[in-house]
Amino acid sequence: MDKVVALLVLSALPQLVVLDVPSVVVEIVIGDSRIFTGESVRLRCRVVDEYRSVWDILWFKGSEQLPQSMEYLTLWKPDVKESGKYYCQGVRNTVVGNIHTLLSLPVEIDVDGGWAILQVPPHSGLVGDTLKMTCRVRGNRELQEVILYKDGVEVMRQRGQNPHFYLTSLKLEDQGLYSCRASWDVARRTHSVISVDAEVQVSEVLTQPGLEIVADDNKLKLICHLQYNARAPAPPIHYYFYHNNNQLGTAKSDNYALVKRKSGQYSCRAKVPELGILRWSDPKSFGQGLQMMMPLPLAPQIPVPDISLLPAAESGTAQPDPQHSTAPHTFIQPTEEHTQSSDPPLKPPQPGPSALLSTVHHVTQTVTPELVDINMSGDSPDSV
Repeated sequence: MDKVVALLVLSALPQLVVLDVPSVVVEIVIGDSRIFTGESVRLRCRVVDEYRSVWDILWFKGSEQLPQSMEYLTLWKPDVKESGKYYCQGVRNTVVGNIHTLLSLPVEIDVDGGWAILQVPPHSGLVGDTLKMTCRVRGNRELQEVILYKDGVEVMRQRGQNPHFYLTSLKLEDQGLYSCRASWDVARRTHSVISVDAEVQVSEVLTQPGLEIVADDNKLKLICHLQYNARAPAPPIHYYFYHNNNQLGTAKSDNYALVKRKSGQYSCRAKVPELGILRWSDPKSFGQGLQMMMPLPLAPQIPVPDISLLPAAESGTAQPDPQHSTAPHTFIQPTEEHTQSSDPPLKPPQPGPSALLSTVHHVTQTVTPELVDINMSGDSPDSV
């Protein structure tokens, strides 16, 4: 019995461990993400484990596993072909086998074989912050002039050996592709080099919230979705929820609220008091306009008499008067004046009784009007 219980416990261990797998992060500890050939960069793989377990490390460049298995990975004077995205993964041996973490987010290393590199922060700049960029030149050069370009257009120019540029009070419009040009003099000759493009991203500290409404039998769950990009330690967000512009309860630290189910307009508001930031969601309707979806009453049906019960028309019976006929008629306005003729006009063939019955056999079919012989000689219809 004890052996059976032990086997059951061991069989459940893999599921329990998978639910508590820590995350891993790749960090640059020496160097930069953009380096010249001949320079070096050092990476570190950090396993975020609250239990401080011992983990072995696996390194990857793209989909290729590297032979290194230590916490640190050093790219010693790499070549251009060693540019790429580097990942790491933690692995630990347990009684139930090896346990692997998920792959880390990548760190991209660009090895440049040129003369100039524009270094930008690896993370996005925030609206209102100051962003620093540096135009690096290979070797020790006494710079005469440095120019900064955005999307191919010059935005800054400075004389002297200062290679740094600062974008103050960042706006969303400041994101784009930046490059730099550096110039220096050697033996009365001016040398000028330009870097490749480097992408600069700018994010809002607090994006506009989006309200989600989840309906239950008698309650609504209001969820205020947003993205918060403040630097650590980030101050707390206060959430407010509204129904028809009336606040529902007090401020909340959670981004959701359970309220009584009612129709109307709902919205949410997010506020960071310490940063002075306030954002509203767009209003969202719930339970309105349902009466427009009710089906309209159908028009009353008009009974159609069975034509088989009518007495058969005799051959000598006069044709019905077109002015008093209930069947629809189509009148065609003649485009030219007709001349009288001594010959009698040709009469179209009259449909027989069986043909007439077939035209009104079903309600959805169209009743064919009888043709009226119009005398071309000018006699009155009563003389026919």
